[in-house]
Amino acid sequence: MLNRAIVEGAALTVLALSVLCLWLRERRTAQPESDGGYTTREEIEFEIGRIQSEVYRWLTTTDHRDIGLLYIAFGTAAGLWGGVDAMMLRTELLTPPADIWTPETYNALFTTHGLTMLIFFVLPVFFGIGNYVLPLLIGADDMAFPRVNAIGFWLLPPALILVRMGLLIQVLGQVLNLVLPADAIRFFLTMREVSVGWTLYAPLSVQQPNPQIDLLLLGLHLSGIATTVGAINFITTVVYERGEGVSWANLDIFSWNMLVTSGIALFAFPLLGSALVMLLLDRNLGTAFFATEGGGAILWQHLFWFWGHPEVYILFLPATGLMSLILPKFVGRKLFGYQFIVYSTLGLGVLSFGVWAHHMFTTSADPRVKLSFMAVSIAIAVPSAIKVFNWITTMWEGDIRLTAPFILCAGGIGTFIIGGVTGVFLAVIPVDILYHGTYYVVGHFHLIVVGIIPFLMIAASYYWYPLITGRWYDTRMARFQALLIVFGSFVTFMTLLVIGGLGLPRRQAIYPPEYQFAQQIATVGGYVIGLSALLWLYNMLVSYWRGTPVTTTDPWGLKATNQFTREWQWFERHMKDRYDMEPTEPETTRRSYAPEAEPTGLAGGVGTVAQTVSRNAWMAAVGGFVGTVLMSGGLITAILIGVLDPVSFGEIAELVGLPASPAIGAALFLVGGTVTWPLLFLAFSDYLPGRLLFETGLVFATLISSGFAIAFYTGQSGLAFVGYLTFVLVSHWAYGIGLTVTFQYLKSDETLRRHSEGGS
Repeated sequence: MLNRAIVEGAALTVLALSVLCLWLRERRTAQPESDGGYTTREEIEFEIGRIQSEVYRWLTTTDHRDIGLLYIAFGTAAGLWGGVDAMMLRTELLTPPADIWTPETYNALFTTHGLTMLIFFVLPVFFGIGNYVLPLLIGADDMAFPRVNAIGFWLLPPALILVRMGLLIQVLGQVLNLVLPADAIRFFLTMREVSVGWTLYAPLSVQQPNPQIDLLLLGLHLSGIATTVGAINFITTVVYERGEGVSWANLDIFSWNMLVTSGIALFAFPLLGSALVMLLLDRNLGTAFFATEGGGAILWQHLFWFWGHPEVYILFLPATGLMSLILPKFVGRKLFGYQFIVYSTLGLGVLSFGVWAHHMFTTSADPRVKLSFMAVSIAIAVPSAIKVFNWITTMWEGDIRLTAPFILCAGGIGTFIIGGVTGVFLAVIPVDILYHGTYYVVGHFHLIVVGIIPFLMIAASYYWYPLITGRWYDTRMARFQALLIVFGSFVTFMTLLVIGGLGLPRRQAIYPPEYQFAQQIATVGGYVIGLSALLWLYNMLVSYWRGTPVTTTDPWGLKATNQFTREWQWFERHMKDRYDMEPTEPETTRRSYAPEAEPTGLAGGVGTVAQTVSRNAWMAAVGGFVGTVLMSGGLITAILIGVLDPVSFGEIAELVGLPASPAIGAALFLVGGTVTWPLLFLAFSDYLPGRLLFETGLVFATLISSGFAIAFYTGQSGLAFVGYLTFVLVSHWAYGIGLTVTFQYLKSDETLRRHSEGGS
């Protein structure tokens, strides 16, 4: 077995030294070269004095932008630390037995990974983004309480050290053991990381003698104070510090989300602090809050999850705010349904406190209580679905620019849809009882916390990088990194969903050998996510010194679509004052709303989109019917010559609960070809190659033919197999041509009719 303290300590040291060396190297090469000679003592003293003054400034600053950068730097460091834990977890799972780490070490990694990422990575980064841009977005000079803002940040580093003290002491003990006898440093050798799970369930967390648990509880309590202080500051800033012309009706969507997030934190974190104090008293003073003769172990679960599920929305809502703010900038359209996104955010804030017991469906709670939580857990999907609908509608017929921020936004929508839908399944009591202890829960949860949340963090870093640094990052590397992290996330967590659906238990270092290949696929995907994170960090650091300087006051061309928001207006004033740069004006401007006339009220907005969707849908349905009829000729021929078994159509009927009749299956096949595939073609046609529509249809038909070939394969071999594949491909080409040619004809005919009606 490997020594976890040595391996993780070495990995973190190498990572920190690499970042430091990269920073120093890029900083030095960015400096102008000297004219020869030796460095004088006065120059060295000046450099040391400059470094001291910089350190003092960063330690004492109360400027909201500096505090924001400190939050982001701290959260990034914590995220890398937690990411190393995750890589070590996935490395252990490469093989079925626990032959790399011991099961106790695996449990410790699982515990610290969860706590580090949820409390010390996600929330500080979002608080940092909020600190930097929120005052700029609302026209405020600073946060409402600058000194309290600084205190809120400086409570976090000691909190993280207390939570992770076990590893630090272990590493120190390993070093001291090289020069001192074991008896003299017994404390350092017996101290170890907490291994009770990140949920700290009683009675294990009460009974385990590891003193690191007490330090961890104190660190979590301190982080809760820091979060509460920051939440109060955000609420006060948004309510009282808005600039002239900023009302509740035109407050930007990110500020709305930070306001609701802070409101949730204000109610949730004090409760967590109280529960942590009770757990400390149980461990050290013999109280019985969570003992059988007292409140019971279930009481801890109620208190923990009353904080824990709102915490999920504390992490999630800032990401949705960033999505709603950034996405419209790269599709050239105003955010669709602003009011409904605000209402959905408020709804999530309220409902988040009414679903905590769906984490406890496998406990002995009253079934009637469970039923009420199931109802609310299903209902809470509605506000999230509203957001997804509005994001997709915002992109509808937009002028999409495939930048790194947009790729991450689109990928975040995809991961959130899958993560959210699987969450609805888990909200149903029988399904949750079946899958609660499996990797299905891990896949569902991580599709959100590693999907949309970090995706939008990185998208925000790319979007505001010119504003923060005055330089451009490497855009090609950024696009590659964005695609890499989206790909890695889907590979990793979709695999976990599959093996969870097959029943593989989670939270175990040892698993049955038949799942090894799937675990290896998930581990490779995890490594891809880690690589993409390092690429992002490299891009951010190197671009700070070597990035191309921004030479325009409108780096993203937002004025062309009237989306030049307040933070970029501040940037324009800053560039003008500092560099005497002339404001950039676009050659042409257009409305950031696709329809020619602004719809009047909700009915107009929904009606415009609904009319477009319905028109395209019925034309695509007609084209799908024509294509299916043409396709049927090839399939019937394949049946007659014996290369396609009609019995396979009966499996379609059986799949939806009907009798396994080939006739019923053929009818369902006709319905699918008329409805399902045409709608999918409309959704993805813009992303398929082909200069002409029928060429795109051929590409689409070729792709879907692979699914047909797998689904309807009945063991053909030799020439029969070749004939089967040939007829499948040719039949689908007939379908693609029939679909696209009919659709194109109907659409052009309707366009001519509408023009003639307009002319008359």
